[in-house]
Amino acid sequence: MGAAVPRTSIVAFFLLALSAAAVAQDYPNRPVTILVPQAPGASSDLVARTLAERLQPLWGQSVVVDNRPGAGGNVGAAIAARAAPDGYTLMIGTDAMMTSNVHLYRNMPFDPIKDFAPVAMAGANIICLAVHESTPVKTVPELIAYAKANPGKLKYGTPGAASPHHLAGELLALKAGIEIEQVPYRGGGPAANDLLGGHIPMAFISLSSAVPLLPSGKIRVVALIDKSRYVAMPDVPTIGETIPGFEMSSWLGVFAPAATPAPLVARIGDTMTRIFNDPQVKEKLATLGQVVGSITRSELAAMIKRDTEVRAALIKAANIQPQ
Repeated sequence: MGAAVPRTSIVAFFLLALSAAAVAQDYPNRPVTILVPQAPGASSDLVARTLAERLQPLWGQSVVVDNRPGAGGNVGAAIAARAAPDGYTLMIGTDAMMTSNVHLYRNMPFDPIKDFAPVAMAGANIICLAVHESTPVKTVPELIAYAKANPGKLKYGTPGAASPHHLAGELLALKAGIEIEQVPYRGGGPAANDLLGGHIPMAFISLSSAVPLLPSGKIRVVALIDKSRYVAMPDVPTIGETIPGFEMSSWLGVFAPAATPAPLVARIGDTMTRIFNDPQVKEKLATLGQVVGSITRSELAAMIKRDTEVRAALIKAANIQPQ
């Protein structure tokens, strides 16, 4: 028989559990900060402000959005990771911050898996492959054929090196066996504007950047990089329909410092999930190219681990060197 567990240990465990539950019930009794590791105007910032707008009347407390950009999100994430684990500092995390940065920066100031607890999935960021009207392709097979006939001629714009948009281009080159060259920009807006002006023949950009330009007739969306078609654009295929296994996810989630009590994480997460699934909020986020997902906290944690491994292999294959 195993050794008996001391009664004091059992009592301490139940007291701790009761304390955590009490904290969750009393929350929040002062202002809450949602830290955004990107500049104002980014998708993560817009999601944070949408949340804050809905949370304030529900909680009866101020919800402050604090932008701390820098180093691909590492500056803000490091601050959030070191915050008190009491639910009063939360963070909007991107797929790049939580899965790619560990392979792109030699000195990471935080561990995406060990230092954070997933709170809620905010949604998927829909990314598309768009071309200028002068580029003689309308489908993915035509693009591959054109690239093979003109090796190195096709250049594609992205919001930045090692972004999901860039990795999508590298994945396309690897899987299709073509030579295409990235042109990195400082954001999706500049990349979309140069595509509109015909300065680059194609780009991997978020739908939120591409859709406003479609009425001009100067650009066209050839395909999406997600694993399934976008409900709002059912006629636009995915690259995976031509190249089996092609998929590059891009998403936003809400995170808390790792030691935040589980009952509190669950309470905050459940509240945020209800907000994200409100029809008006879903419609608003859809205009930003965000599709609200329905995955659980444990599924989000598992996805981070899986995507970290996938991106490690892709970054290595693309010979992207860490900074």
